[in-house]
Amino acid sequence: MANVYISIVAATLIALLSMTAVAETPSPGTSGIEGTIVVSPTRPGPIRKEEGPSVAPVRNAQFAIKAGDATIKTFTTDGEGRFQVVLPPGHYVIVREGAPPGIGRWRFESDVVAGQMTKVNWTADSGMR
Repeated sequence: MANVYISIVAATLIALLSMTAVAETPSPGTSGIEGTIVVSPTRPGPIRKEEGPSVAPVRNAQFAIKAGDATIKTFTTDGEGRFQVVLPPGHYVIVREGAPPGIGRWRFESDVVAGQMTKVNWTADSGMR
């Protein structure tokens, strides 16, 4: 009896995980933007070779997608700075919500083509020098 219960629970969990993966994957022919956002520099002052790159993913940050003055959608990056958002074809401006005005550069532009996911890798300027 315990084996039957464990089998039912395992099958249910597998089904739920499969549905989640399918829900997050755009269907063929879907259009939108997907990619990563990183920020640089991550520390002020000169960058020394032994310290490595001064780049970090923009983790769990919210961005607004605008067409003209209207906000069309918002999205939040994951822990690695990745995101994926379905959009109709068009030209969009993407800005970080809550970014301090005048410090850094948190504005990106992208064109979305019908039936394609536009892949981007954006680097934001933190404003540190």
